[in-house]
Amino acid sequence: MNASRLPFGVRSLDNLMGGGIDIGNLTQFYGEGGSGKTNLCALLACRVAAEGHWVIYIDTEGLSLERLSQMALGQGTTLSQVIQRVLLTTPKTLEEQEKAVERTSAIMREKTRKMGLVVLDSSTLLYRLALGQEDEEVARQSLSTQLATLLYSALDSGIPVVFTNQVWRDTTSSTFEPIGGSFVNHIAKTIVRLERLKDGWRRAVLVKHRSLPDGKSADFRLTDRGVE
Repeated sequence: MNASRLPFGVRSLDNLMGGGIDIGNLTQFYGEGGSGKTNLCALLACRVAAEGHWVIYIDTEGLSLERLSQMALGQGTTLSQVIQRVLLTTPKTLEEQEKAVERTSAIMREKTRKMGLVVLDSSTLLYRLALGQEDEEVARQSLSTQLATLLYSALDSGIPVVFTNQVWRDTTSSTFEPIGGSFVNHIAKTIVRLERLKDGWRRAVLVKHRSLPDGKSADFRLTDRGVE
């Protein structure tokens, strides 16, 4: 892997992000359902695993092994080879997600494995279920703690962390905004909005980056071989 970037292996995306996602930091992908968030996470996971590095994948939505297999083949490897290097956990409650993040942080800091990537997909699904309930503030604090824990562990270990986020519709501006408020957007050092176009095409818009101008975009396509 590049010393400072983890590349997608997709020219348009790598050009958009200066070579790939930042190493040792948090990157947020957000967008409507079907905009490509999980596809990009799966692509990165396959690339990292194919290079012999470990991936921790915290999955709250149900990762398709069939899709992961397609991604693996597109990277010149197989599903069986990829999953040998993927530590997959599937929390069903926000409390389980918090424990998964704590275990992930411990593994990152131990530095006993050759870690290459951490994915939290989707970070806000279980949090969203608590909105409007009596324990909403507890859920908000839990999500904030999880992301802060991942950030500190990423900085300490030099491992890239990607988390995906769902959206809500702002009726005043008719735009889709990421869930979680200002803290979530503040703690993510890179933010990419994903938009769904026609015929399998998607658009990535750079909303925030430490060293690149925001507002730039790149198109990519989802195919039966992955992302092109």
